[in-house]
Amino acid sequence: MPVKVSRARGSIFREMGFSRPEAAHLLIRSELMIQLRGHIQSTGMKQAEAARLLHVTQPRISALMKGRIDLFSVDTLISMLARAGFRVRVALTKSRPRRVA
Repeated sequence: MPVKVSRARGSIFREMGFSRPEAAHLLIRSELMIQLRGHIQSTGMKQAEAARLLHVTQPRISALMKGRIDLFSVDTLISMLARAGFRVRVALTKSRPRRVA
């Protein structure tokens, strides 16, 4: 039976049932991982090369490339991005007030 796929109306992590704080944290980690993974792929680095550059083991790079978000903290991802030559900036926006029913 085919799986029905639909576009998320907001945060995919919220739609998966995570709390607002946890969903926000997962979104940040996923965005950092996507950037790092994209950099590794676009440069054509082998996992061993990426591991040396980023000061981690090859199995950590493998986990990154597989999207194992549960294995990476925001701090770790920012450190890895900095070693890859990226400067990470944080932008904060105030969310809209929630309506009380």
